[in-house]
Amino acid sequence: MRDRKAPETAYLVLEDGTVFKGHAIGVKGTTTGEICFNTGMTGYQEIFTDPSYFGQILVSTNVHIGNYGCKESDNESDSVKIAGFVCRNFSDHYSRNLGDNSIQEYFEDNNLTGISNIDTRALVKRIRTEGAMNAIISSEILDIDELKSMVKEVPSMAGLELASKVGTKEEYYLGDENSDIKVAVLDYGVKRSILTCLAERGCYLKIFPGNVSYEQVMEWGPDGIFVSNGPGDPAAMGYAIEVVKKVINNDIPSFGICLGHQLFALAVDVPTYKMHHGHRGINHPVRNEKSGLGEITSQNHGFGVNPEAINANLDKIEITHINLNDQTIEGIRIKGKKAFSVQYHPEASPGPHDSRYLFDEFITEINQNKN
Repeated sequence: MRDRKAPETAYLVLEDGTVFKGHAIGVKGTTTGEICFNTGMTGYQEIFTDPSYFGQILVSTNVHIGNYGCKESDNESDSVKIAGFVCRNFSDHYSRNLGDNSIQEYFEDNNLTGISNIDTRALVKRIRTEGAMNAIISSEILDIDELKSMVKEVPSMAGLELASKVGTKEEYYLGDENSDIKVAVLDYGVKRSILTCLAERGCYLKIFPGNVSYEQVMEWGPDGIFVSNGPGDPAAMGYAIEVVKKVINNDIPSFGICLGHQLFALAVDVPTYKMHHGHRGINHPVRNEKSGLGEITSQNHGFGVNPEAINANLDKIEITHINLNDQTIEGIRIKGKKAFSVQYHPEASPGPHDSRYLFDEFITEINQNKN
């Protein structure tokens, strides 16, 4: 463990002018992004490395962060993806014997700036009331007026195309190359645990960069296509919408998660919208409309599919899952096509495994199409 220093001052300034003073954590610096909060009680490292959080400052509603340290195998991507971090109590002491290092060391290694020792309850209430907004954290600039001026220059998440910044740049493979099931993954920021869930079910995966064309994907001869999660505004991803539209129109077994779900909707002319403050946590209740059963789900999204447009197109879209907190659309199936998607994260890393059956349904869909 590296030597601890006396805490230095840091400030968090919101776009609406709200100011919080606290302790600097991670590396000394300044960072900006859209502020959001996650209600999960555990799994902070998986959240830090989820590419869907790219460009966002994350607030943890759990009071204690860092008490079980960090471990390389818990990463969901090759590096930390959040833009900054905010918490109440930040612990550089950890009790897990299998831990590789403390969270402070982890942040230093990943060049992440954050702030602790602030009233996160008041902050989260502010976000819930006023909605998602931009923010700035700084432990090097302590002039509040300057920080207020800087945060006004941060671009809105609405309209930002970010998936191309976090997805793979080169094709690669995963799984058993002798498998009878070949799945093409369109990588807009895919989590490692999603790939693991597919590979564990016998799929041989080829992961493609997000800017790949439909024709390039089909040259490989996949039996199914998976459309991944990722950051940013899905409506700004015209290149991806066109590929997904061809996948659906050609009736290839396909499955989308999170951003993939939004791209499925856009591909059938259902618009998306920027949510007031989004869904981020590991205890969101969802009802399966076919079985009537409830599922506790892991979620991370700030955009949703337009429910009015979905309900106006029930001749071509089936609603498969509904959020029981606010009745937003959590899952759809394209009628007459082998395409379905969910807004939440069935791989659930972190979170409950109630929804992992969806991967089995995808494999069943592929096998039925092959026979």
